[in-house]
Amino acid sequence: MVGAVLVKNGQIIGKGWHRRAGEPHAEIEAIRDAESRSQSPRGATLYVTLEPCSTHGRTPPCTDAIQRAGIKRAVVAATDPNPRHAGKGYRLLTKAGIRVDHGLLAREAERLNECFNHWIVHRTPFVTVKAAMTLDGKIATPTGESKWITGEKARAWAMKLRRAADAILVGVNTILADAPRLTIRGSQKAEHRLRRIVLDSNARTPLTARVVRDALAHLTTVVVTRAAPRRRVDALAARVRVWIAPSRKGHVSLRWLLRKLGSEAVTHLLVEGGGEVNASFLLERRAQRVAFFYAPKILCGKEARKAVAGNGGRSLAESLNLREATWRRLGPDLLLTARVE
Repeated sequence: MVGAVLVKNGQIIGKGWHRRAGEPHAEIEAIRDAESRSQSPRGATLYVTLEPCSTHGRTPPCTDAIQRAGIKRAVVAATDPNPRHAGKGYRLLTKAGIRVDHGLLAREAERLNECFNHWIVHRTPFVTVKAAMTLDGKIATPTGESKWITGEKARAWAMKLRRAADAILVGVNTILADAPRLTIRGSQKAEHRLRRIVLDSNARTPLTARVVRDALAHLTTVVVTRAAPRRRVDALAARVRVWIAPSRKGHVSLRWLLRKLGSEAVTHLLVEGGGEVNASFLLERRAQRVAFFYAPKILCGKEARKAVAGNGGRSLAESLNLREATWRRLGPDLLLTARVE
């Protein structure tokens, strides 16, 4: 996500943004916008949120276009996170006699693309663990009742989180208990690209599950281990993608899974539980962010299902620390978003 503005004589003469992969970058859009207004970009200052690209990819290098347009100065927020390209755009522009200033509001600009940046550097998806719970951390009653803990505004915001993700992941117990669709309500275009991942070590996902039999079944991947019965694996493989993953303590290896997803260009993975799956990503330090919705309700009870289960630590020193925590009010509910240290 990149935006650009062209300024000349104290006036904005062109604006642009990068709409999607393979289409013109923000700088090109801003130059074209200025020219469509009969405004020459020659001598203008370019403000852009990310270092201009300097290599041939799906589009030509923006550094070439900036030089041809006669732009005299570039003010850039964030540096390209790709180690192979970082700083190259600055050097090329400077060599061409264009003044370059960078680092202004860099952290804010980096947040726009923190998922993509993480993938570029690590080649694994940025992981957000999302849960909706009562104030005492419960996501369902002992019988599995969970609809609806939070209100409409919180649920609408949860759909925004899904729209910002490349894939959504749940454990097989969530499939068995809730029969979820794992889609994006109200957004058909986004719905037809969101991948659905089910962690299912022993291939217990029923063939009647929505994610296996609906029109979007081609977007579903069930991840099993070698311990899964071959007959069940074959039956699932006839309807959806099935990955056979190495196991770790009887469960799918998350390290392997994240590398596999990263190799298929999944940049942002949204983990939606249940409690054991959430705990596994957090306790193994595989998550970068949490998005926890809290409803003004208290469920109580030892048997009620927890948002984060697992064995946990034995002391406070073993707890996970969160930083950059922000709170948002959504009707009667609260949303906490924070980075996991």
